[in-house]
Amino acid sequence: MDLVYSPMAKCISAPFPSFTHRPLALFSRVSISPKYANARRLWKMCSASSSDTLVDNGPVKEVRKSLEVASKKEDEYGDLKSWMHENGLPPCKVVIKDRPSHDAKHLPIHYVAASEDLQAGDIAFAVPDSLVVTLERVLGNETIAELLTTNKLSELACLALYLMYEKKQGKKSFWYPYIRELDRQRARGQLSVESPLLWSDAELDYLTGSPTKAEVLERAEGIKREYNELDTVWFMAGSLFQQYPYDIPTEAFPFEIFKQAFVAVQSCVVHLQKVSLARRFALVPLGPPLLSYCSNCKAMLAAVNGAVQLVVDRSYSAGDPIVVWCGPQPNSKLLINYGFVDEENSYDRLIVEAALNTEDPQYQDKRLAAQRNGKLSVQAFQVCVGKEREAVLEMLPYLRLGYVSDPSEMQTVLSSQGPICPVKSPGFCKLLDYGYMSPCMERAVLDQLSDYFRARLACYPTTLSEDEALLSDADLDPKKRVATQLVRLEKKILNACLETTVNFINQLPDHSVSPCPAPYAPTLK
Repeated sequence: MDLVYSPMAKCISAPFPSFTHRPLALFSRVSISPKYANARRLWKMCSASSSDTLVDNGPVKEVRKSLEVASKKEDEYGDLKSWMHENGLPPCKVVIKDRPSHDAKHLPIHYVAASEDLQAGDIAFAVPDSLVVTLERVLGNETIAELLTTNKLSELACLALYLMYEKKQGKKSFWYPYIRELDRQRARGQLSVESPLLWSDAELDYLTGSPTKAEVLERAEGIKREYNELDTVWFMAGSLFQQYPYDIPTEAFPFEIFKQAFVAVQSCVVHLQKVSLARRFALVPLGPPLLSYCSNCKAMLAAVNGAVQLVVDRSYSAGDPIVVWCGPQPNSKLLINYGFVDEENSYDRLIVEAALNTEDPQYQDKRLAAQRNGKLSVQAFQVCVGKEREAVLEMLPYLRLGYVSDPSEMQTVLSSQGPICPVKSPGFCKLLDYGYMSPCMERAVLDQLSDYFRARLACYPTTLSEDEALLSDADLDPKKRVATQLVRLEKKILNACLETTVNFINQLPDHSVSPCPAPYAPTLK
């Protein structure tokens, strides 16, 4: 079921439903109470606008006609950049262009492009603070903002709530042109795909086998917890309370509406450096999602002299899309946050979690030995793309520690003052380096690791070759495409780890030796 377009919400068009074709459609499912005159008024307005919806699954001609009407309305209201210039944006070196959406029912996606040839070091634009949305602006003062965030209320939830309230004002809101632009983008990345947080259950199945699926469900639960705290934000934030004294958030906004707004904010929020806590998360017109993220780019939006500016890190020809760095995020986070996967992402990684067996009679000694070498009793190992061999070498000493069974050997490990092993197993003393354990125990460690990688690969319903075949289909559904890209890259990392482990097995002096039994072997997940 489409989370944005459901039969029960005909006038909902986007994470912030688009003013372009249905003003105030965000509130089509407002809970109506006799006390809330504003809510009743909004319900009437929304009902009147529902006939203008773009998503009635009607004939293509009707959809195209609706898009044309929406485009004309957009021209009447003026574009985002013009509004920004009217409100203090100095001359800049970018323009807003568009590319077609994969779905003919949706408006084209806007993006920021160079308006002239640029060289590395040029300032593409500088958005004044008066056109930037931060918690300091939303909550009235920095003290309240810091109090809220210190108490674990998400900045994203506060920003989403603020924009939903601003949405209620329609064209009276100062932010109307910016919110309309967010509506148009529909929380889509530049590949025209929404975050998996807005996917249906059937679409989430595209991620079967990937730990990302569990991350999506966990993030969704987190958003639900944020929603349950909205009334607290409303009561504590005097600026919101005074402006909307009768609009209690959970009365005015159903959870699904808030979730869509939250994801939209998540897709475009900028994390500014070297600013106060109340300004670190910012919504910047001309920033994401109009800017494309790129993992090998070093250009970042930065707070400088009362503005948020972008200094480009490469040359651009006029008309080229401008890209910025999204930080050292793995592809799983890129997909959840922004709806895309970067095939060239050098920061891509998977997590392997190992844990010492708590039933082991020597558990406390092993935990102490692990701590002395910078490891925990439950240790998460990061397996970075291209560095799979190094990751396996880091895991082996930890696993060997778990396999030590003789108390005298354990005491030897604890009392050892030998040097840190610099090459084969960084982080552990030489007593846990290769060659310390018996061949059968070493085989047991390597077998456990290889079985673990095989088991993770078996969780995926498709093989690498099947993924390649799917991606060769030009008509593949965009959500399935990005999901397939993600699981394919994960499988490549796991296969590289498996290949490394098997090579170690083959290098044993007698690789046909049977593994020793290990009743208290560490667990892997």
